[in-house]
Amino acid sequence: MRSTVVTLASAAWLVVGPAEALAQEKPAAERATTRAVRASTDPVLDGDVLNDPGWNGVPAATGFVQNTPDEGQPATERTKVFLTFNDDTLFVGVVCFDRNPEGIIVAHARRDESLDETDSFRIILDTYLDRQGGFVFGTNPAGMQYDGQVTGRSSGGLTAGNDFNLNWDAAWEVETQTTEIGWTAELAIPFRSIRYPGGDATTWGVNFQRNIRRRNESSFWAPLTRQYNLYWVSLAGNLEGMEAPRQRNLQLTPYALADSRREGIEGASTTSDGEFGIDLKYGLTPSLTLDATYNTDFAQVEADELQINLDRFNLFFPEKRPFFLENAGLFEVGVPEEVALFFSRQIGLGPDGEEIPIEAGLRVSGKQGQNNIGFLYMRTEEALGIAPENDFAVARYSRDLPNRSAVGAIFVNRDGADPLAGGGDDYNRTYGLDARFGIGKYGEITGFAAQTDTPGIERDDRAFQLLGRYNSENWSSSLGYTEVGEGFNPEVGFLRRKGYRKPEGFVLRRIRPEKLWGLQEVRPHISYSGFWDDDDFQETGFLHVDTHWEFKSGYEVHTGVNFTHEGVKEPFEISDGVIVPPGTYEHEEVALVFWTNRGAPVSFTLRPRIGGFFGGDRVSISSGLDFRIGEKFNSEIDWSYNDIDLPGGDFETNLGRLRATYSFTPSILIQALVQYNDSADVWATNLRFTWLQRANAGLFIVYNEIQDVGSAGTGIADRELILKYSRLIDLLR
Repeated sequence: MRSTVVTLASAAWLVVGPAEALAQEKPAAERATTRAVRASTDPVLDGDVLNDPGWNGVPAATGFVQNTPDEGQPATERTKVFLTFNDDTLFVGVVCFDRNPEGIIVAHARRDESLDETDSFRIILDTYLDRQGGFVFGTNPAGMQYDGQVTGRSSGGLTAGNDFNLNWDAAWEVETQTTEIGWTAELAIPFRSIRYPGGDATTWGVNFQRNIRRRNESSFWAPLTRQYNLYWVSLAGNLEGMEAPRQRNLQLTPYALADSRREGIEGASTTSDGEFGIDLKYGLTPSLTLDATYNTDFAQVEADELQINLDRFNLFFPEKRPFFLENAGLFEVGVPEEVALFFSRQIGLGPDGEEIPIEAGLRVSGKQGQNNIGFLYMRTEEALGIAPENDFAVARYSRDLPNRSAVGAIFVNRDGADPLAGGGDDYNRTYGLDARFGIGKYGEITGFAAQTDTPGIERDDRAFQLLGRYNSENWSSSLGYTEVGEGFNPEVGFLRRKGYRKPEGFVLRRIRPEKLWGLQEVRPHISYSGFWDDDDFQETGFLHVDTHWEFKSGYEVHTGVNFTHEGVKEPFEISDGVIVPPGTYEHEEVALVFWTNRGAPVSFTLRPRIGGFFGGDRVSISSGLDFRIGEKFNSEIDWSYNDIDLPGGDFETNLGRLRATYSFTPSILIQALVQYNDSADVWATNLRFTWLQRANAGLFIVYNEIQDVGSAGTGIADRELILKYSRLIDLLR
């Protein structure tokens, strides 16, 4: 471990030098600047900005500049943004002028749906002015609530960018109006819903984004060039005059739940149960928060999407449970969806998604100056046949440095109470260091080094990565190396595969023709990644050569070719009765992608892949159809089909998914998720009625059904009906 850490630290120092030399951020004089003023009269939250005396005398932020389609040109429509505040709330007033209000597109009303497919407005608040992360709030003309949290990326994949956690939810309000001048919005964001240093008048980082969907236009108040998005707070403007209060914050969210279940056994009776639990949130400081939970339940969370595994490595399912989502980016160290030192889904969920009861837990997370602090403790109950009682602890620290840079450390511990473990030998620990160094305006080096401690594993228990990126207006590139030992075992993390060395590289060119076939942008690129084991046997190689053709109409086409290498050391069953024998398989395949304008009421996606596969042939077709009626009704139908012809046998797979949402209001909606997987012979249905009151609290009625259609031909289903009510209570309001 020590040699790995020294190697990582030395390489970073030799490349980037002292932290002071990295200070290449935009000078303050070049940043867009606006000002918030204390409200003499609080705005009335009804969406009418122009006729509300609460906005009188408040300076407006204007002068938005296009990022697309005409980079660097003024926005085609005017936008004005006003900011004012009182002792407990920040108010944001938005006027989106539009000379053709009939052309305004409203695609969604459901919370946290995409704002890219609708006319919309977003604001990011860098409350610590660290140019590393912030809080995002957004809306559209239907009054949809969209919020998320941005954290600086500490390490990861080939492409550059910050981590955005859309699943973070805050308690705030928004009202909108559409009139003959365009549309307007008023946002009320309580200071207790965000984190900040607090104190006297200070400056925050801020940027605003407006989308005009019929023109495929995105514009920003603090201008951003084509390779950046709103989450690049290092390029945001300044919001002066903020006087966020030194307030106390204590919130309770109790819940009650009733559950009726019928197991998939012929003749089984229906069982009923009831539970209650509570979550607590306390502001230790304006920027450091204590969260506690007792008898945690996540019955209201949307079901996982089914997947088909056509390889011999682990599948990744994202975290959706609310308690684990606030400041989740703080705890992320590793390579996304490949090797994560901590992955919260390992707490309270079994290997096949089985629920393991969580008895209690707490988390302290936030920021003190340049220091990012995180601590998480959870205790799970015993789940017979799945897991014993376990205690989980995670400690995380990182420190921000100039120019998008940071260094940090993480410790992850699991202690079990397994009577078969021989007296206290059921534990697993992970130790890690990570760093991110910005180089000038476009460069970045990231990396991590880690070691695990597991009884019975004495060697090859280390992992590390070193990755360099470059991201300018015209070019993006990266070069990296990852190594994971055969004994590296982060049991409270995620590991897609064990025991490998992986070099990788990526180069992309952005071209914006002035006049060529209606093209908005052309992005030719090439990437490569290869996996070798400790014996220099190549298990995987993937060379991808592609060009993305983006049209101003919203259509997009990808034309790619993949060159694949698979080295199989042990035979594995890819489908029932179909075995892939040991050997080396080298193939080529054509990979195409086509989609229509996603802002239209009906849009279509097609993704065919045709080529060689494990010594045979594969035809893979994925398709999707999105249909909406205004902002009320949205539906998606996705189907994935594989026709595979191998020397050991032929088989087909089908994976279907129907998702539909009807929004009575932005807070009251019905959702349906119906899935079919013929590889597992499973139909799965998840129906949810949601009445949100504040943040993620409210009334939930959930019906789940899983029908194993291949179970001896019986087709017996597991059925469950859940009624859950939770309420957010501010005790110090």
